Amino acid sequence: MHKTIGILAHVDAGKTTFSEQLLYHTKTIRQRGRVDHQDSFLDSHTIEKNRGITIFADQGIFSYKDSTYYIIDTPGHVDFSPEMERAIQVMDYAIILISAVDGVEGHTETVWQLLRKHRVPTFFFINKTDYEGTNAAAVLEEIRNNFSEDVCHLTNLFDEELIEFIAERDEELLEKYMDTGFEQELWLKKMKTMIQENKIFACASGSALKDIGIIEFLDMLDVLTETSYNSEDDFAAQVYKIRHDESGNRVTFLKLLSGNLKIRDEVNYGELTEKITQIRVYSGNKFQTIDQAVAGELVAVTGITSAFIGDGIGGTNNRVEFNMVPTLKSKVIFDPTIHIKEVQRCFKLLDAEDPSLRVYWDEHFQEIHVHVMGVIQLEVLEQIVQERFHFQVTFGEPRILYKETIDFPVRGYGHFEPLKHYAEVHLLIEPATRNSGISFKNVCHTNDLSIGNQNLVRHHLLERDHHGLLTGSALTDVQITLLTGRGHNEHTHGGDFREATFRALRQGLEKAENVLLEPFYDYKLKVNMDLIGRVLSDIQQAHGTFETPENIGDKVIVKGRVPVATFMKYSTTFASFTHGKGTLNLLFGGYDRCHNTEEVIEKIGYNKEADPEYTSTSIFCAKGTGYKVPWHEAEEAMHCL
Repeated sequence: MHKTIGILAHVDAGKTTFSEQLLYHTKTIRQRGRVDHQDSFLDSHTIEKNRGITIFADQGIFSYKDSTYYIIDTPGHVDFSPEMERAIQVMDYAIILISAVDGVEGHTETVWQLLRKHRVPTFFFINKTDYEGTNAAAVLEEIRNNFSEDVCHLTNLFDEELIEFIAERDEELLEKYMDTGFEQELWLKKMKTMIQENKIFACASGSALKDIGIIEFLDMLDVLTETSYNSEDDFAAQVYKIRHDESGNRVTFLKLLSGNLKIRDEVNYGELTEKITQIRVYSGNKFQTIDQAVAGELVAVTGITSAFIGDGIGGTNNRVEFNMVPTLKSKVIFDPTIHIKEVQRCFKLLDAEDPSLRVYWDEHFQEIHVHVMGVIQLEVLEQIVQERFHFQVTFGEPRILYKETIDFPVRGYGHFEPLKHYAEVHLLIEPATRNSGISFKNVCHTNDLSIGNQNLVRHHLLERDHHGLLTGSALTDVQITLLTGRGHNEHTHGGDFREATFRALRQGLEKAENVLLEPFYDYKLKVNMDLIGRVLSDIQQAHGTFETPENIGDKVIVKGRVPVATFMKYSTTFASFTHGKGTLNLLFGGYDRCHNTEEVIEKIGYNKEADPEYTSTSIFCAKGTGYKVPWHEAEEAMHCL
C-alpha cells in the first residue's frame, strides 16, 4: 500500500526533526540530522541549511510493515506557503505538528484551513512535551477550541475514553456499544473511515528531538490509515512540483492517481502528447531511476516539457486551483552588463517551479517583475539566483498588487481597419461576483461572425491580464459577453481581432464606473482580555472591520477583515505588545474596494493615454487611408449597429 503523508506546522514547531525520526526508525537514514546542526536529510538545500528553515517541500521514502510511505516535509514560514499548498494537493493524510511550548500559532490556522479546503484527513502531534512546564492536555484543548471538537487523543488503542468518543459519533456504533459492548475490529474499521472522511482527527504527543512517542505514533498511523489506488484503471496523474536538475533538464513530479506509467509511454495533457524519457524516485536530493511506476506512487519524470503545477495528466482533466496568492510585487534589479534575455530565461525557469511568482516583463519600462508573499522570499530568491545562475540580483521595495473592476454594465465597441485590415467587436462588460476573475459568454450569431473569429475574441480576452484605467492594474471580477462582430473574407488578417477586442474592452472601460480593489486579510487574533482595547483600536486605524469579540476564559478572540497594505507589518508590533503570548493568523481573503483609492491612484501615476499596449481609439478607413476615431465618438461609427 502506498501512502503519501504530509508534515505541516508553524515554523520552528519541529517538522523536520520529526520527519528525521520517522526516516531513522524505518532504517532509511543511519543518523538523525538536526536543523540546528545543518545536517538534516530533508533540508538538503544550502539555503535551508544556512537559514535553519524549510523552504522547499522535499520528500523522503520509507517502508514500514506492509506499506511504502512518501513523507513530504513542507515549509512552515508564511512566505513559502504556496510551496506548502502545492504539496497538499497530493497528500493522502497530513500530520500537523504543534509545539507544546507555543501552542496553536497563527500560521497553524492557515495550514488547517488549506487542509480542509483540499479535504486531507489530518492527524495532530503535540511536540516538545519534554520542555519544562509544558502541558499537552492544555494544548489538546486549545486544538479543539481553535480547530474542531472532533479531535481525539491517542494514548493507546483502545482506551475507554477513545471507545466512547468514537461511539458517540456514530449512531449504529453507539447502539451496538449499549447492547453488546466494545468490539475492537468494528471500532477500528469505523475509526479509519471517520478519519478518512474528516469526521474525526486523531492526536498524539511526544518529543521529536528526544525521540519520545515517535515510534508509538508511527504504529498508530500505520494502523489507522489506508489507501486504495487502482493500477488496473487507465493512467491518470497530478503534477505537484517542477524542478530543473543540474543538467538543466525539466523534472516534473507526479502523483499517480490510477493506472501505471512506463518509460517511453506517451501521455496526454491539454492538447499535447509527450513521451516519458525517464522515471525517477526521489528521497531527499538523491534519486533512483525505475522502469515503471504504479498508482499511489510519487515519481519524477523527464520528457514532459509544458505541464504546469496543478495540471492533470492522462485520464484526468482535474486542474487544482490554489488559495495562497501573493499580494506584493517587486522589480528585479540586475547589473546592466547581463543581457536581459539571460535574466528573463532564468526567471522563466523559476516561474515554472513556483507559478505564484508570476514573472512578467513590462515592455514599456523594460523591467522584470515578480509577485511574492514577503521580504524573506525576496532574500531567498536573491540567493537562489546567485547559486543556480551565478549572477547577482536585488529587488525593489515590494508594492501592493492592486486590481480593478467596474460597478455597472457597459458596452464596449472596437474597430480596427487600417488599409487591408478589418475587424469589429462589440462587448457587454458586466460586474461579477467579487474574486471571480474574468469569465466569457458568447451570444454572437455565426451569421455575423464565424466560429473561428468568435474563438479568437474569447482567446484574446482570456489570454492575459488586462490593464484597468485607474492604475493600470489587472482587470478582474467582470463577465464579458461577445454580442456581435464582423470580419472580412479578404482583408481580415491575424491580429486584427486582437486589436479590435482590446479596443472594445478599453472603450467600454472609458464609459464605466471604475473601481480600485486591494487585497485583504481575513484575520483571527487571540489576546489577553486587558489588551482588547488596544487591538480593536489598531484594527480601526488600519481601516479593518471586526466581528463581535468572543471570550474564552481570560482570552478574547477577534475575527474580521483588514487591508494587506495597512496590516502586513502588524505581526511584529503585535508580537511586541503581547510579549509573544498572543496569536495572530492572517489568511489571504481576496480583493475588495480600496480604502484609499485617490492616494493610490496619485502615487502610481498611471497615464491611460500613454499605455503602449492599450488604446480605446478605433481605426476606420476612408478613401484608402486609415483614420482614428476617439472612444467617445467610436460607437456612432460602428458598422454592426
